[in-house]
Amino acid sequence: MIGVLAFTFLVIVVIAAARKATERQPIALPTRTSETAAAEPSAAERPTSKPTSRPTREDDASEKPAPRLNRTLKNNTVYQAGSLARPKCPAGNASIYDHARFKALILKTGRCMGQAWAPALRRVGIEWSPPGYVIARSRGRGACGDYPMPGSNVPYYCPSNSTIYASTSAMAKEYGPLGAWNGIIVSMMGHEYGHHIQHITGISDSWWARYQESSSRSAQLALTRRHELQATCFGAMFMRSVERSYPITPARRNTLLWAYGYIGDQPGGPRDHGSTRNNAVWFRQGYTRPKVHQCNTWVMGSSYVS
Repeated sequence: MIGVLAFTFLVIVVIAAARKATERQPIALPTRTSETAAAEPSAAERPTSKPTSRPTREDDASEKPAPRLNRTLKNNTVYQAGSLARPKCPAGNASIYDHARFKALILKTGRCMGQAWAPALRRVGIEWSPPGYVIARSRGRGACGDYPMPGSNVPYYCPSNSTIYASTSAMAKEYGPLGAWNGIIVSMMGHEYGHHIQHITGISDSWWARYQESSSRSAQLALTRRHELQATCFGAMFMRSVERSYPITPARRNTLLWAYGYIGDQPGGPRDHGSTRNNAVWFRQGYTRPKVHQCNTWVMGSSYVS
């Protein structure tokens, strides 16, 4: 009963905070360096059919000023985006232990993540560009260093070139004990995609600025936990968006909710991703309340992001 009341309070507070999102700031359009063939070019990256000789006039009716967006943590424009689109994304039964098949599934579901997120962001005027992917069988080195990172088996998102790096064998080793169903690892790729959403909306820049301004290690870790738990919530929103087509049956949904009770900061490790309890809370929040403002970890009390 106490858990239900706490979760209800979480939902109410997040909704109330989202309704206060009225601040506006100019947007700095994100830059992107693509290193992979997996990423799809945006409309701005594709060449036009032929050049035009007509000069552009400042008063041309077709020229619209760039929207003024809020890129802060608590009142970001992305919280006005509402629900994600629901792309058709049948996953099949690709084994997490078969590199070729699982890599293909990761890239396929990555495209589905773009189909889910892009319409929501464009709806509120946020410039869209997809991340790149580098998926290796074992290990490699990318723009942000080794992947997986030393002592880790999990994928990571590199903001310097907007690319998600992952090793299929390392992920299978890390998450295989939670079950052989591929949806558990795809949900973790949804978490990394959530970091890309944070990057292009300015949330990551605002988080990093506050992180660097702080001289307290505990305060820095608290900021990082909010950042990570929000990505978990965003990943859950995607899994809900493909619930019908993936498909994610009630039994598989329960598997996801159960698995996130084991994902998070482990005893003796750094307190930078949130407790297993709060990882489960925020995954459930994104899955059962799948609107972007429901993932606003930045307005919550410390107990929800511990």
